[in-house]
Amino acid sequence: MKVDNNKLAYILPNFFTAASIFLGVLSIFASIAHNYEKAMMFIILSLICDGLDGRVARLTNATSKFGVEFDSLADIVAFGVAPAMLFYFNLANEFGRLGVLASALFIIFGAIRLARFNVTTGTYEPNVFIGLPIPTAAVVLSIWVVFVKDYNFENKIILFFVIALAFLLSFLMVSNVRYPSFKKLEFKKANILKTLIIIIFVASLIYLKPLEIFTFIVSLYTLYGIARAIYNLYIKKKVKNNER
Repeated sequence: MKVDNNKLAYILPNFFTAASIFLGVLSIFASIAHNYEKAMMFIILSLICDGLDGRVARLTNATSKFGVEFDSLADIVAFGVAPAMLFYFNLANEFGRLGVLASALFIIFGAIRLARFNVTTGTYEPNVFIGLPIPTAAVVLSIWVVFVKDYNFENKIILFFVIALAFLLSFLMVSNVRYPSFKKLEFKKANILKTLIIIIFVASLIYLKPLEIFTFIVSLYTLYGIARAIYNLYIKKKVKNNER
């Protein structure tokens, strides 16, 4: 029996999208069962599947409107509902209505972010995201929630910080803050060795302290967009005004 390669190329990326939804659902069940680290790992695995579906679709020239819509629905489950449930059951439920609001807004603004991305794709440069991508926001929130609980930070100030972080991530998703997309990285031959050394160094740190290093990396990425926006909005304007 012959296998139609065109059909296989169409099915494969959608399989990864379906896997992303499945992992998101597993994360929700793990959060309900109070297995928070497992819930976080399912979200990270879902992120990997989410990255693979788009790349496989582009490599096989199997991109489609169905795939785009299916991917968005997968993202709202895996990176909207799943991290919100992890956040709520692990920490936010201690804050009553404030915790409910923070969890709900994360999902709602995540859905708005996905809808805006779908209608504006191709209207701006491909090497940036307008607004924090929902998968990144999901990983940042999940990792911080687990990090705080893993170190038994019961101080109310620290817990309020995570609540504030959820609101901040929700705002960043629907903002015009620009973030690098890393979709079209081009490495020059002269920089390959340096890049390899950096990757090995970072991988070594992750091996020693995975939760801490991942928390630092995703937080740095989030802060980069904010710092860049502040620089462009205020400092760059001041420099231009002084030059006139």
